[in-house]
Amino acid sequence: MEFKHVSVLLNECIDNLNINPDGIYIDCTLGGAGHSSEILKKLGSKGKLIGIDQDEDALKAAKERLKEYTNVIYVHSNFYDIKNVLKDLNIEKVDGILMDLGVSSYQLDNEDRGFSYMQDAPLDMRMDRSRGFSAYDIVNGYSKEDLYRIIREYGEEKFAKRIADFIVKDREENPIETTGRLVEVIKRAIPAKARREGPHPAKRTFQAIRIEVNNELNIIGKTIEDAVECLNDNGRIAIITFHSLEDRIVKNKFRDLANPCTCPREFPICVCGKKPSVRVLTRKPIDPSKDEIEINPRSRSAKLRVAEKLVLK
Repeated sequence: MEFKHVSVLLNECIDNLNINPDGIYIDCTLGGAGHSSEILKKLGSKGKLIGIDQDEDALKAAKERLKEYTNVIYVHSNFYDIKNVLKDLNIEKVDGILMDLGVSSYQLDNEDRGFSYMQDAPLDMRMDRSRGFSAYDIVNGYSKEDLYRIIREYGEEKFAKRIADFIVKDREENPIETTGRLVEVIKRAIPAKARREGPHPAKRTFQAIRIEVNNELNIIGKTIEDAVECLNDNGRIAIITFHSLEDRIVKNKFRDLANPCTCPREFPICVCGKKPSVRVLTRKPIDPSKDEIEINPRSRSAKLRVAEKLVLK
C-alpha cells in the first residue's frame, strides 16, 4: 500500500516556522514528508533538515518523496529521544522544530496496521512495529480496572465501565484478536440510543487504546521541554494536535515555559529565579480553514500552537 498522507495546516506551519534558508530544522514526525518537502523548498544549500519517524514505512516513503534533496538526514526514532538524536549527529542546536501528533492516513487506511475501527484487521496499533507491545496485549491482558481507566481518561468515553466489562467478559472464552470483533463488543456495550448519535461508537475506545499502545500523552510534555532546549535563540517550535487531551498538554506546557515563576501572586518581585524560555506566538490555536476541512475532513480537529525560544540573558 502506498504511503499517503495529506499534510494538515501546511501553509500555517511553514509560515510560523519563519524558516532561515541556512538553518537546521527537525520534522519530528516525518510521515509522508509533506511538511518536510515545503521546508526543504525554503532551505538553501547550507540548510539542513532532520526527519524523525518511528514508523519505518514512513521513513521509506519519505526517502522516495525527498530523493532529489541531499540535505536531509533520516532517523528511525521516537521524537521523545530528540536530544540523543542531535547528540548522535553532533548537532547542538537547531532553528525550528515541527511535531504533527496525528495518525497518518496511511496508518489509518492500511488494514495491516489495525488502527481503524472501519476495517477488520489484527489488533495492532503500533506506530513503531519493531516494538512487541500492541493493542492485542492491552485488550486481552489488561485488568478490567485498567481498561476502564484508559478508556475513560484517554478516550473520554462515558460508557467506559460498560465497555471494559464487556471486553473482559468476551475474552474469557477466546482472545479478542481483531478490530472487527472488538468493534462488535463495544457496540454491544453502548446503549442503542447512544450508538445512533454522535461519532462511531468505537472511535473513543480505539483512540484510548492507540494512545496507550504508543504512550502518546505521557511523552509530550517532556519532549517539548527537551525540544525547546535544543532550539537556537529565536528558534520556533510548532505542534499540531488532533484531540483535546493533546492540545491541553501542549497549551499548558507552553504556558509553563513562558511563565515558570512559582512565587505567590502577592510577592512584589520574583524570588524563585525561574526565567521564561519561550514566548507563545499563538494566544489561541490556529485552526484549519473551511476550505482545508472541505478538501480534507480529517483536518477538522487539528490545532496548531507555536512558541519562540527567548534570548536568555
